[in-house]
Amino acid sequence: MNQTLLDYAARSVPRYTSYPTAPHFTGDVGNGTYAQWLADLPPDARLSVYLHVPYCRTMCHYCGCHTKAVLRPEPVSAYARTLEREIDLVGQHLVGQHLGATDRRPLSHIHWGGGTPSLLDRADFSAIVERLTALFELEPGAEHAIELDPRTVTGELVETLVAGGVNRASLGVQDFNPHVQQAIGRLQDEALVRSVVDSLRAAGIDAINMDLMYGLPHQGVDDVIRSVDAAVRMAPSRIALFGYAHVPWMKKHQRLIDSAALPGAMERLRQAEAAADRLVARGYVAIGIDHFALPDDPLAIAASDGTLRRNFQGYTTDPADALIGLGASSIGRMPQGYCQNAPDIGGWRRAVEAGTLPVVRGRALDDDDRARADIIERLMCDFAVDAEAIFMRYRLPVAALEDADAVLAPLIRDGLAERDGAVLRIPPAMRSYARLVASAFDAYLQNGVGRHSVAV
Repeated sequence: MNQTLLDYAARSVPRYTSYPTAPHFTGDVGNGTYAQWLADLPPDARLSVYLHVPYCRTMCHYCGCHTKAVLRPEPVSAYARTLEREIDLVGQHLVGQHLGATDRRPLSHIHWGGGTPSLLDRADFSAIVERLTALFELEPGAEHAIELDPRTVTGELVETLVAGGVNRASLGVQDFNPHVQQAIGRLQDEALVRSVVDSLRAAGIDAINMDLMYGLPHQGVDDVIRSVDAAVRMAPSRIALFGYAHVPWMKKHQRLIDSAALPGAMERLRQAEAAADRLVARGYVAIGIDHFALPDDPLAIAASDGTLRRNFQGYTTDPADALIGLGASSIGRMPQGYCQNAPDIGGWRRAVEAGTLPVVRGRALDDDDRARADIIERLMCDFAVDAEAIFMRYRLPVAALEDADAVLAPLIRDGLAERDGAVLRIPPAMRSYARLVASAFDAYLQNGVGRHSVAV
């Protein structure tokens, strides 16, 4: 690894789960704008839903999610009641009247995230699902996914998930090595995770994801490989391999991690490459910059046929025209732009109880935004794009891409990208740097708004 590539790896760039990225959202988009965007959705628009539950039993030191620790069930139950009211509010703006079975919209995807959404008790979870099915009609084969903390999964929870129609579970594992788990405040051994996987499969939830991380404190290449091998022994459908993003200026609890114990850029690269090589050798297909799937998984098929997408949950097969975000801090994506709910639970609850959509900021899109978003998404998904063709599709002058060409020139010189006729490609050996190449098309990045994690 030469010093030039190490320098690139240490640069800070967005993860590009949206474009423009969240630091560029403003208060110009509020509840009135969102209400109009919902009302303007065509009756046949395909929709998906993300529900955010910002509670956990304890805070893991590495966590970058919008969540808080809670020990009592009452705050979670109260949150569920407000979430039901928000669903009703969204429904009223979608159909212009109170919910009715004849007004249901097609729904392609449901995703529960957090936090730990499985902290909802059986009655609350079931009530929310009933609200959703009153408003939406799930398409055949629709994915209903939930993120789970293996330490909180019980037999009763598994029964609840099955009854609610959940057909994919994503387990937050991160690492199987005790000394790394101790350093990140998340103790869960392999036997526990395996028992959860077995329970889910016995109940009929066969689509199982696992999240692993590299770049954690006191973690070495051998530790990462041991974690990969332990995960592969359980044969999950998908494995996400994320690089730990140390952002203590945003997430103060990350100050519990000793920054001196974190691996440097060279070690992070070695860990990422060793883990990826191991997963491919074990039969998984590499997808995008950080996902792996068994060859018959829908994500692998989408990557093969060019239909892979990227949104706030990462790589996805979700084909929806719009994503509706529900819950505190949730971000939605409408054809017209992005909208984010109040990040604080109190502000979100007050808005909903007042009968107001709780959106406090967002970003309306123009065609330049849409074109650049398409370019960035294809680079992140396919590692290749014809940027000029996308600009012409939006009837934009290709001369506007000169800013990107100037940023790309040194990246092409140093081998991170290459031109193949009109197509810009990222060579297989350089795909870890895809975020950096994609950032060349980010018209907002140079204004200094927001701080980001390292590129690799």
